[in-house]
Amino acid sequence: MIIVIAPENDIPNEIELLHQLFEAGLQYYHLRKPNKNYDEHVAFLNQIDVQFHNLIVVHYFHELINDFPLKGIHFQEAARELHLEVPSDYFMKLNMFGKTISSSFHHPEDIANASFEFDYHLLSPVFSSISKVGYEGKGFDVNGIRKTIIGMGGVTAENLADFTKLGYKGVGVLGGIWHSESPVETFKKMKTYFE
Repeated sequence: MIIVIAPENDIPNEIELLHQLFEAGLQYYHLRKPNKNYDEHVAFLNQIDVQFHNLIVVHYFHELINDFPLKGIHFQEAARELHLEVPSDYFMKLNMFGKTISSSFHHPEDIANASFEFDYHLLSPVFSSISKVGYEGKGFDVNGIRKTIIGMGGVTAENLADFTKLGYKGVGVLGGIWHSESPVETFKKMKTYFE
């Protein structure tokens, strides 16, 4: 499983590259644009061909799921702690039928102890980050946790086997794709590994 996370700030040809990634088989695209407001999220989604909307998971403005046929919603760690104390209240206003719910974690024990059933969990940093300076990898081994855990941090087309050995069911990649000289070719290499 490969999750491609949006670059925080827009990059040249981003939408065009994104369409090429979807056409190459990308199934999970996490729209994480912390500097965009609601209207800017709407404008960004409207630039993406509607046939790919069901492959997009939003990190912010979860109510977008009511207006676009999206794949699901994702909780950053702080948002999870804030909203999932009484989850039924939060989800009451959202059309979540058939949608995914995921969350970010920074400690394996928090995943092991989470009572909420997420479809998958993003854990970082496994290896030192490509996109965040000074974000040192922790080499978390999750073989003992019986949940779907996706490793993030320092993901490249060359180190995917290291993630598998540590018990991850897939990777979440940001810098490894967007900082690559050829994002689509890099994605295809990663996809081949997981097939």
